[in-house]
Amino acid sequence: MTLICNILLSVLAVGLLVPVAIVCVECVAALMPRRKTATAPSAARPRVAVLVPAHDEETGVASTIAAVRPQLLDGDHLLVVADNCTDATARVARAAGADVIERNDPLHRGKGYALDFGLNALAADPPDVVVMIDADCHTGPGAVNTLARAAASTGRPVQAANLLEQPSESGSRDCLSALAFTMKNLVRPRGLHRLGLPCMLTGTGMAFPWSVVRQAPLASGNIVEDMQLGIHLAMRGFTTVHCSEARVTGRLPQNSSAASKQRTRWEHGHLQTLLREVPRLAAAGLRRRSLALVALAAELSVPPLSLLALLMAGGAALAAAAAACGLWALPAILLGAGTMLLLGSTVAAWAAFARDTLPLGRLLAVPLYMAWKIPIYLSFIVRREKAWVRTERDPVTERQPAPLHEEHHYAESID
Repeated sequence: MTLICNILLSVLAVGLLVPVAIVCVECVAALMPRRKTATAPSAARPRVAVLVPAHDEETGVASTIAAVRPQLLDGDHLLVVADNCTDATARVARAAGADVIERNDPLHRGKGYALDFGLNALAADPPDVVVMIDADCHTGPGAVNTLARAAASTGRPVQAANLLEQPSESGSRDCLSALAFTMKNLVRPRGLHRLGLPCMLTGTGMAFPWSVVRQAPLASGNIVEDMQLGIHLAMRGFTTVHCSEARVTGRLPQNSSAASKQRTRWEHGHLQTLLREVPRLAAAGLRRRSLALVALAAELSVPPLSLLALLMAGGAALAAAAAACGLWALPAILLGAGTMLLLGSTVAAWAAFARDTLPLGRLLAVPLYMAWKIPIYLSFIVRREKAWVRTERDPVTERQPAPLHEEHHYAESID
């Protein structure tokens, strides 16, 4: 019995150390010298359609359109899909200067259906590249041009740095949510790009060659349709390129209930996709001898960082208690070292990418932030989120360009 317990604890330690090692390698690689996204600056800029799915977004869609329109050239198309709207989204979007189509199908709700509807409308006069922007996001200067050129040059999907703007009166939880988002959508994809590896799609700021996206199965109510789309395209040979030069910024909900619902949808969708797709991706990668697919499986196998930190802390405590009772000490040592590595990677990412927007003292609230997430992970076991639900929006004030959560101090010396 003692031997069995020792083996089980050792397996637990190794199993948890793998995703920690992946995160550490990505964070270290993110600090490497810049690897430019492939573009063809001498070639003509491809003709672009910017597709904006919008469900009850009358308060924010005009500012989204205002950020996109100056980036469009003659022949480009800005199309808003007003999807199952009960407000004035369509009217506001038209007044702001976008073309608008309306979709009404209450039985089929979700962003995937809206995107599919939009692509069908574009098929009569297809663009070279489709750029997808959520209706509650701010598109950084030059982002459309950068994404379009990268997608045309690589022939692959391209993902912008998809970041979160903190509310004007942000607490520690908001700051740490923004840091977690920066880790997931900037630091780790940037590290993968430095290593020449693909990343995941993250929902907004996505660009696709028309020939690639037109055949994609978008019409679904999947709660993480972007993640599923990236996996589908990768299995067909079109892995995603990260482009940190292009920025798209969303907003953290100020309403506590809305923030919790949004986070629950994201993280439950991530965990469901992890359980379903990692084995399939890994098997396909090994069978095809594709490093890109194996790397994508490894990236997807990393659970949300708060959950990983909770599992590491819990595993380390369990292994330490077992060692005190006379079992092997090695699992406790490994898990303790892994916990410190994860903490060190997070602090390093904060120092390089977020210290201008997140005071050091706010990091002391990490344990409370992790505790806030525990009910989300427990509900995955007993009542997991399966259906797409729109996050309630805050009242919109005039938006300012989001600060660049990039290497303000560090990277100026390495790029």
